[in-house]
Amino acid sequence: MHPPRQATGETVVARAPGRVNLIGEHTDYNGGLCLPFAIQLATTATVAARADDRIRMSSDQAAPDDPHWQRYVHGVVTELRRAGWELPGLDLALTSTVPLGGGLSSSAALECAVATALAGLLGIPLDGAGRRELAEICRRAETDQVGAPTGGMDQLASMLGSAGHALLIDFADARSPVTTPVPLPVAAAGLVLLVTDTRVRHVLADGDGGYAQRRRECAAGDRRRLRHVASENDRVRAAVAAIGAQDWPGLGSLMTASHASLRDDYEVSVAQLDLVVETAVGEGALGSRLTGGGFGGCTITLVAAERAAAVRTAVDSAFHDRGWSAPAHHLVEPGPGAALLSAAG
Repeated sequence: MHPPRQATGETVVARAPGRVNLIGEHTDYNGGLCLPFAIQLATTATVAARADDRIRMSSDQAAPDDPHWQRYVHGVVTELRRAGWELPGLDLALTSTVPLGGGLSSSAALECAVATALAGLLGIPLDGAGRRELAEICRRAETDQVGAPTGGMDQLASMLGSAGHALLIDFADARSPVTTPVPLPVAAAGLVLLVTDTRVRHVLADGDGGYAQRRRECAAGDRRRLRHVASENDRVRAAVAAIGAQDWPGLGSLMTASHASLRDDYEVSVAQLDLVVETAVGEGALGSRLTGGGFGGCTITLVAAERAAAVRTAVDSAFHDRGWSAPAHHLVEPGPGAALLSAAG
């Protein structure tokens, strides 16, 4: 990345997407494989330099006095300054279409939008190496500053995503993950990717909560947890092969098997997620699984375009029958990574 420069007086706007993980869950921090892609739901950051050293911020998704989301902004600023960036005080406004706590990486979208905007404020162009550096800075912001022990998949997907492609990430060397774009031509095959948000919320920065507990269990050698990781890595490899062969039923079966492993061996599913998967497959979807850290959030379902409406209706009906609040549905497709929408002069 180019050396840091002095901030201009311009206002800069940047956008960074959330992500869906097609397959490969809880593998990034275990040195494994995952296959996420950036989506159209995104966070936009508008920043301008201040004459003093204050950081004044606002968000359309959270109360101004809610300290939780502000920690992510301060975390990014802190880590950039540690990396040698000469950042001034800032006026910063965030808007987002990524559901908070829904498993679509709202936190990484926020971090990467802020980091990309600040790069624009300093006039720093983002080449491939610069994007990877920002992804690592954002990972450190979330892990070290906020306290959510993420593995790095989310930030890499948000910074390196490309339209029409998933991103195969190999974390065998956690210090230098290997990334490979994988074409994902689902639309050409008459298929869609349907995200269902159960509206059951999780918080990863929860100290002794489930996510951190799973990391500790893996580090301690828990047999069931490691069985999931090993089998999930095999499923990612098989999924990439299935996509290359356009074996969509095969990909769907791998997705459903991934959910079963996350439910039974890793124990991060909840009743709402299980019901979506069961109902979707029962309505003819090729496959379905929870996506993200689990303990709530979203599923990703691979289904023929003409069956998508029937799946949505069946899931809504199943939730209604259980007395649960209606879920939200999003059709998603692989999109581009973080970008400047307007740059400093």
